[in-house]
Amino acid sequence: MVYGTVQSSLIADTTWGLTKATAGTIGSMAFLGMMIGAIFAGRMADSWGRRKTILGCATVFSVFTILCAFAPNAAVFGGLRLLAGIGLGGLVPSANALVAELVPAKWRSTAATLMMSGVPLGGSIAALVGIPMIPAFGWPSMFLVAVLALVIVVPLGIKYIPETLAPTNSKAAGKEAIGFSSLLRAPYLGVSVLFAVATIATLFAWYGLGTWLPNLMQIAGYNLGSALTFALALNLGAVAGSVITAWAGTRFGPIPTAVAAAAVAAVGLLVLLAGPPVTVVYLALVLAGVGTHGTQCLIIAAVASHYPDHLRGTALGWALGTGRIGAVVAPQVGGLLLAAGLGVGSNFLTFAGAAAAAAILLAAVGFTIKAKQGATHD
Repeated sequence: MVYGTVQSSLIADTTWGLTKATAGTIGSMAFLGMMIGAIFAGRMADSWGRRKTILGCATVFSVFTILCAFAPNAAVFGGLRLLAGIGLGGLVPSANALVAELVPAKWRSTAATLMMSGVPLGGSIAALVGIPMIPAFGWPSMFLVAVLALVIVVPLGIKYIPETLAPTNSKAAGKEAIGFSSLLRAPYLGVSVLFAVATIATLFAWYGLGTWLPNLMQIAGYNLGSALTFALALNLGAVAGSVITAWAGTRFGPIPTAVAAAAVAAVGLLVLLAGPPVTVVYLALVLAGVGTHGTQCLIIAAVASHYPDHLRGTALGWALGTGRIGAVVAPQVGGLLLAAGLGVGSNFLTFAGAAAAAAILLAAVGFTIKAKQGATHD
């Protein structure tokens, strides 16, 4: 989220020679790292235990984010973001697997969604802090904030994070082994693929907006302070969405709620194409935040509930890891659309299309699971 707040400063204030297209590529580097981290850490969390994986990933993420502040050029900056992304990508499925094991099945949707509200809450803080901090201390100061994670969060984690899955639990449920091969054969194959593609579409919309929104609003004629308040609206919408979807996911089930949330995001983004008044822009961005982030949280809750304990970390790593393809591609696509002269609206239309696709794919997940349950009862 910090990269979205400093992106226009990097283009304007450094001697790195960044264009919108290369800024999009750098934006993608962290998400490429997150893809690598999510795929391997979910597997590691099932084999080595959640606690070690969470603490290791948090340390890697913090250290390489801090180092971004000292990057001498765009190539080093992109490389450090890739390495930080590996840590962050590994942290999310490992933490979600741990939380899913610590709460009753009924409350998994609520717990996963409320925990993931930390992501947009961090994004909101990044936007708020960036408004005074970037003009006063320059863009590197935003990355130095990661020191707090290293000196506060990691020591607290060492003291308080419990272990839930014994490292010896490499075989479970009879002879079924931990691993991606288990996800990609019966009875999980169809749902595993649908979850992965739905996550790709959702993360494309969420991270595309997160990376480009301040810059898009500046291009649309707003100053940096106003552009960052739009990012704040998106992230506060996502925080609100976490609470709303936590309640709705528990009440109506994570998958039907996720379908509705993705549809809300698509509508919110389509409204922006009409060039509405500022008040409506804020409302539309709040809806986009509610929908995109809410959908992502609900997918996590649905995955955590659908797979057995010994495959949960691997399944979350699979969905979030392959889903990062959307996060990797989105900043690139946003930059290329602008570089091609297609304007701000092309970005909003593309991200709305991704949210609509997620709604359709998640509806297909729901039908597949119902059909399977019906066949089992028969």
